[in-house]
Amino acid sequence: MQDKWNISKRTGFSASLAACFLLIFAASNCSGGGESLSFVDRDREVPSFSADSAYRFIEQQVAFGPRNPGSAGHQKTRDYLVQVLRDYAGSNRVYVQQFSHTGYEEQTYEMSNIIASFLPELTDRIMLLAHWDTRPRADQEEDDELRHEPIPGADDGGSGVGVLLELARIFRDHPPPIGVDLILFDGEDYGYEGDLDSYFLGARYWSEHPPVPGYRPRFGILLDMVGGEGAIFPKEGFSMRYAPRLVEEVWSVAEELGYGEVFVDQTGSRITDDHWIVNRKTGIPTINIIHHTPPGFVQGTTFPAYWHTHADNMDIISTETLQAVGDVMTTFIYTRIR
Repeated sequence: MQDKWNISKRTGFSASLAACFLLIFAASNCSGGGESLSFVDRDREVPSFSADSAYRFIEQQVAFGPRNPGSAGHQKTRDYLVQVLRDYAGSNRVYVQQFSHTGYEEQTYEMSNIIASFLPELTDRIMLLAHWDTRPRADQEEDDELRHEPIPGADDGGSGVGVLLELARIFRDHPPPIGVDLILFDGEDYGYEGDLDSYFLGARYWSEHPPVPGYRPRFGILLDMVGGEGAIFPKEGFSMRYAPRLVEEVWSVAEELGYGEVFVDQTGSRITDDHWIVNRKTGIPTINIIHHTPPGFVQGTTFPAYWHTHADNMDIISTETLQAVGDVMTTFIYTRIR
């Protein structure tokens, strides 16, 4: 098995606001779940995705500094993401799920999953996912001193969030044909290499403590490392196990749009990531769009050279890659969902 790691102000949510959000999520309880997925090809207008806007969202996150839990950048980014999503979804449709984690050396970290709901009145829903934290150590650096410093995380963390924030802007201006819940997980990249129990902390907490028991969207799509220059997205192995029809539909959209060289028609590695936790703990069919080299595709490492190093900065972010991902996501959401 290949895994990703081995190859406003901080106040409690008000009772009234929390109750409102619970009602939003309760609407999804009658959705089916499981991969009884069917898709259509409808002639709907597809809103334009702005790669420049997504780039700016990434740039702003990076400007706050590393977003590893416990850092100043983590706190500033949390407040920024909450405010942006409130602007797009509405203040009563954004929920901050706070939790604590006692990590290495018995240090306790305060973490937050950030959730925004669009079209809460619809019972038929999907979820779009990313992680917003960054890795607290650059353990792939050759320089011993730099290995202990947190990474900028422009691609690994920043890019998935940037694309989802641009989609949130689009959803505000062009309501999608289905209810959409955006979930930004915290603590995905906390653990030391090989210690999988200390990864995916936000996804674990959300899966075990759903805002409403029985939340059952049709499916989920995770975006992770979707902004790197020259990125390719093979069909990730666990995604093909848990939701193959969803994978094939998304990749067929990419092919139709002329992005077949980016969304390559080849099965990739099985990568343990937030979607792995969601699939195993909730049964919600969830796939992962993630930049990696599939086995046998070319010689080299599974992940790009900047992965888990300080080179994961704005210099490697490509608006062409962001545009490809954004076009595929918008076309899929607006034209393929029954």
